[in-house]
Amino acid sequence: MQTTHSLTHGSDAAQSIRLSAVLAKALVRVVELAAAAILAIEVGVLFCGVIWRYALNDPLVWSDEVASALFSWLAMLGAVLALSRGEHMKMTAVVKKWSPAAQAWAESVASLTVCVFVAMIMLPATHHASEQMDITTPALGMPDGFRAAALPVGAALMLIVAITKLFMLNSLKSCVAAFATVGVVAAALWFSAPALLSMGNLNLLIFFIAIVGGAIILGTPIAFAFGIATVSYLVLVTHAPLAIVVSRMDEGMANLVLLAVPVFVLLGTLLEISGLARSLVNFMCSLLGHVRGGLQYVLLGAIFLVSGISGSKAADMAAVAPALFPEMKKHGSDPDELAALLSASGAMTETIPPSLVLITIGAVCGVSISALFVGGLLPAVVATLAIAVVCWLRARSGPAPTLKRASLKQIGLTFLAAFPALLLPILIRVAVVEGVATATEVSTLAVGYTLVFALLARAVGRNVQLKRLYTMLVDAAALSGAILLIIGLATSMAWALTRSGFSNQLVALMQSAPGGSIGFMLVTIVSFAILGSVLEGIPAIVLFGPLLFPVARALHVNDVHYAMVVILAMGLGLFAPPFGVGFYAACAIGKVSPDGVGPKVWRYMFALLIALLVVTFVPWLSTGFLSSAHI
Repeated sequence: MQTTHSLTHGSDAAQSIRLSAVLAKALVRVVELAAAAILAIEVGVLFCGVIWRYALNDPLVWSDEVASALFSWLAMLGAVLALSRGEHMKMTAVVKKWSPAAQAWAESVASLTVCVFVAMIMLPATHHASEQMDITTPALGMPDGFRAAALPVGAALMLIVAITKLFMLNSLKSCVAAFATVGVVAAALWFSAPALLSMGNLNLLIFFIAIVGGAIILGTPIAFAFGIATVSYLVLVTHAPLAIVVSRMDEGMANLVLLAVPVFVLLGTLLEISGLARSLVNFMCSLLGHVRGGLQYVLLGAIFLVSGISGSKAADMAAVAPALFPEMKKHGSDPDELAALLSASGAMTETIPPSLVLITIGAVCGVSISALFVGGLLPAVVATLAIAVVCWLRARSGPAPTLKRASLKQIGLTFLAAFPALLLPILIRVAVVEGVATATEVSTLAVGYTLVFALLARAVGRNVQLKRLYTMLVDAAALSGAILLIIGLATSMAWALTRSGFSNQLVALMQSAPGGSIGFMLVTIVSFAILGSVLEGIPAIVLFGPLLFPVARALHVNDVHYAMVVILAMGLGLFAPPFGVGFYAACAIGKVSPDGVGPKVWRYMFALLIALLVVTFVPWLSTGFLSSAHI
């Protein structure tokens, strides 16, 4: 009788979990629809704002307020989508080496960590939104609470998704083990609170090294690792309310400059379906395909050009590799060598506008984005040339090229097909540098430009899959939500570090580095290469940029020059094995094992290190073309 009752009870529990999963899936579909609609409206509102301001000379005074309100909702709903799709940035290189049972335990702990953090901020987020109701926007008179309500709603949705994933994707045994693990850690921290308080700033090692590092190693998404460490610190050793986490998170995510992130991500996918990216590759193949090692140069050039359009390293590689790799393999190229070159090319173009890292530095470190757009080109050229030298040295001992020299007619035809794609990055840079439009506005103009081209291409019979537009909007929202949540929670963590006095100690330590500004720059290179490999570029910048840029200024290092050194150093770490996330992304796109690529990527990384040192010790490469207003 008891056995029958137990079986019935277990069956009911299983049915309840399955029903919850179905409801959660339906909820995610609604979130997808809302996020896609919001992103489309954002692009439309900003595009109209530019047209009305510059073409009709009748500015829409309300456009920025609407865009800002929608942006908060886009960020939070995108974060929900990223969580449901498993697309939040995380490090899995360590966990993948463990046994299946240990991996299941780690995944359960990571999922439970997300649940705990989101549950802890739900009530403070609700209070924050309620308080913002007393603030009204100047143009529309709209309560700001409607915008801030995105935080508690997004937190509630993430909690539903996280709980569902915890119980659906993990066994009961691993879930119980995860609850035991998190419970033991929480109890240990709670009862150690007096001892932690007496440690002074040494307790930062517990919260922001041990907890953050442990969570990341277990595969917890980086944003939530930052969040759980910050709330643990505030609860256990300070009297600050958790509302601080929410308000700083809101502040970090609400910067309208960052709206360029989802729009440029969307632009990268539009380039693929419009055929512009393939047109670029075909044109460069016609120019260089017959040269010894020519296809390697084509890959470098294509990444350089596409980087100036999409703004996303993953989008850059995904746009170029599928078009080039089959041809390169057909002509005898080693797949492992191609993935190594792809990884290096991703690292070398981090400074090409409109890189998302450039936009983030401008937003959080107070550096002119137009100056960053100007200053980023020559450092990228230096890095590209360094990689090209390695390609040339390898090509000398490689097989003779099998592609025939293209005729002038073929070159001309491919140039005409690629001309719209070649023109787009020029338009983007000129518009931002000349002050015609902000980085956010120009991203919407670029989307409009690409959509018009896609429609024209479809009208003349080309296969342009505009039916994928909805999917692209959802994908862009999810990727942007993952990025923006990191920025928001890294901003909260940076505030906690600043409150502790750590920032002042870090400034003093960096200023006392032997060798003055030279020693400071060398320490910067090492530090950001390590941070780039573990945290990726954007969270590292949000955490440490506001702390270190003032030090650079005190040592009379130009902001733009320092930004270029930081970005190249992070790119080096991001694409270098064994921890670089970008390295594994390149291997995945190249469909090869990292084991075979690792030994071959180091020659390219060494070349990039030489280029980085050249950029570091020749500031003119970053500042030579800046106007006096930028300097």
